[in-house]
Amino acid sequence: MATEFHNLPSVFVLEHDLSKNMVTDLNIYLDSYLKKKKRKSLANTLVGQIQHGQQLLMDHEDKKLIEFSNLLCNLGAQYINNFAQATGAKYDRNKKVTMDELWSVHSYEKDYNPIHSHGTKTLMGISVTTWTKVPQQILDQPTSGSPTYDLYNASGHCDGYLAFSYGRQHVTDIETLRPPQSFVLQPQVGKLYLFPSWLQHMVYPFEGKGERRTVAANLNCWDIQEAA
Repeated sequence: MATEFHNLPSVFVLEHDLSKNMVTDLNIYLDSYLKKKKRKSLANTLVGQIQHGQQLLMDHEDKKLIEFSNLLCNLGAQYINNFAQATGAKYDRNKKVTMDELWSVHSYEKDYNPIHSHGTKTLMGISVTTWTKVPQQILDQPTSGSPTYDLYNASGHCDGYLAFSYGRQHVTDIETLRPPQSFVLQPQVGKLYLFPSWLQHMVYPFEGKGERRTVAANLNCWDIQEAA
């Protein structure tokens, strides 16, 4: 008699690698933007304890950002397609993915983002995060799940990491056969992730010199109305 083990996922995350040229272009744009007096702070609308750095609104319609913005929307459409294939979901109307908001987070020693989720103008929303600068001391830490990764003895192994949480956890989860309800990601330059906007996440603080530079976005997913 055949036996089958069913996987019942709680969340999907799409991973993409940005080209080195695109990372460079983003940094050139942000280096210039940081020098402008009229740069727009989002400190009053974004959850973040960024006391040494800044959280800034980026103009996604700027000609220097159009290619990047279009890429995010295309990846958002790919996320929806992958989700539908993985779950068997069927939608009455096709979806059009558009940019809701694009911003940057310039974090320094002791800055962090408390646990939060994102909101979009549409019920279905996709959020995006990537990094264009990461301090070396964060990169030198072991990745989560590796034999050397350890959260005890003040190891600092999660410093500057991005953590996702999608359920309650307990130290007995493994023994009670309960799947993980969270995971952490080590920031890597050019590594980009898309995830549903409801997914709670946070950024741990870090110590030492250097800028942890994030580019993030929220995407709206509109129903395409058929022509009459």
